[in-house]
Amino acid sequence: MHAEIKVRQALYRELHSECPRLLVDAVSLTLEEPLAHRPALGSLFVLATLLTAFALAGCATRPVNHRIERFDAATTYTFQRPSDGPGDRRHLVLLAFSGGGMRAAAFSYGVLETLRDMEITTPGGRKVRALDEVDVITAVSGGSFTALAYGLYGDQLFEGYEGKFLKRDVQGALIARVLNPLNWGALASTGWGRSELAADLYDEVLFNGATYADLKPDGPQIFVSATDLSEGTRIDFNKPTFDVMCTELSGFRLARAAAASSAVPVILSAITIDNYGGGCDYRLPAWAKALLDIPDPPRPAVRSIKHLQELQAYADRSRRPYLHLVDGGISDNIGARGVLDVLLTFASLHALGMPTPFDRLREVFVFVVNARATQPNDWSLHEEPPGILDLLIKAASAPIERYSYDTVETLKDAQAAWEVLRVVRTGMKPIGEGDPKLDLILRAPDINIHVIDVSFDVLKDAAEREYLNRLPTSLVLPGEAVDRLRAAARTAILESPAIQELVRQDIARMVGSAPVAASSAQTEGAPPWAPVE
Repeated sequence: MHAEIKVRQALYRELHSECPRLLVDAVSLTLEEPLAHRPALGSLFVLATLLTAFALAGCATRPVNHRIERFDAATTYTFQRPSDGPGDRRHLVLLAFSGGGMRAAAFSYGVLETLRDMEITTPGGRKVRALDEVDVITAVSGGSFTALAYGLYGDQLFEGYEGKFLKRDVQGALIARVLNPLNWGALASTGWGRSELAADLYDEVLFNGATYADLKPDGPQIFVSATDLSEGTRIDFNKPTFDVMCTELSGFRLARAAAASSAVPVILSAITIDNYGGGCDYRLPAWAKALLDIPDPPRPAVRSIKHLQELQAYADRSRRPYLHLVDGGISDNIGARGVLDVLLTFASLHALGMPTPFDRLREVFVFVVNARATQPNDWSLHEEPPGILDLLIKAASAPIERYSYDTVETLKDAQAAWEVLRVVRTGMKPIGEGDPKLDLILRAPDINIHVIDVSFDVLKDAAEREYLNRLPTSLVLPGEAVDRLRAAARTAILESPAIQELVRQDIARMVGSAPVAASSAQTEGAPPWAPVE
């Protein structure tokens, strides 16, 4: 552990050391009371013991993330699984899990179950599970629980996720801890708030203390996102982002990442992490430097350059020594903004003639798993406008919903634009070579983007849509709601035009039946998963 971290922890201990010492003295004085005062000894002793417990709880210190001593530029980042050789894959499959509390967690879990039960025939003739073809899972807020848990446990997740999390009253357990006087001292400690309490609960019921180093190396890459409260910047929990901050990701607890990604402002506190930017000799990768150095970059790169510039601001610790992270839904509520940035960056680098890891790709499948619930209202039927609480909720949610819609449509626009450019390229190639102004057309990506909309809106059953849209954004749902969300995800995928086309071509078929809901007895008595090795 770095000396700076040790010093900070020593300061925390010093700041909180006086309270426990004084209270221990109080207990000692109580025991030394004269015999004449002994009738009150019992109540005084109990009071002193309780105060001591409160003080000890108040000694809680927030976890301090470790720093990178020296950045290793040779450590490259790739979307490929370790089992894939260079050039093996001609397709990329990405899942984007939205926010929405337990509603999002259950809906995204239904997606994993459906892809587990779907068989795909690869171009080489191999028959594989669709789930095993998933390369990347991005997630925010409620969806982050399912994404991280699958990255940690793999198929073992299907043995107990319902009982351990989805059908558990996580919200009630968290409220009980916040209201427990024994936790009040800790909650009042510097940098240790309700979200740290939540992270400890998530560890107990789901993550078992696992860190990013415990994620399965041959599984999909898991990217969860939070929002930096001070700047509104999307912060992805991945190596490229943490390298900028000279921060080690491998030792970061999954429970804290989930807590940060789902830290709804006001209701939950921010998760604070240390920024060591500028202290590890970090250097931008060549592709990023190329984009940032171009005075007039290709149009598709604008969004990516903006995000790169935002992240570069964290390379100077003196200006931003701390990040206060809150719900990732504030900056990207469907977890697809990072996917969009990657694809548009690829298009820009391709136009510049620079090699990229995606040059051999031909098909990209993006499952946008959006658990957004549109609560019905009758405001337009009344002369009196809605109350202040309804106004606040709508004012906060409407921009996020519009931004999410824009992200999905921009993905579809990219596909449409690439198709047009390829058609134009075919006709003008003989006359356009050598003209740099036409490079964007001549180097149009040979990739097809298939956006699979997995949402309540695509369901044909109006009654089911209405039921799902009335489900609250909370960390507790009735068991029936969890099961109907899982079934809805299955229906949305199987009714998707892109998936139906794969079925028509005998590329995809279902080999597993719809999952059976766990009984209440099974839910309550679900055995704990084995500890993470």
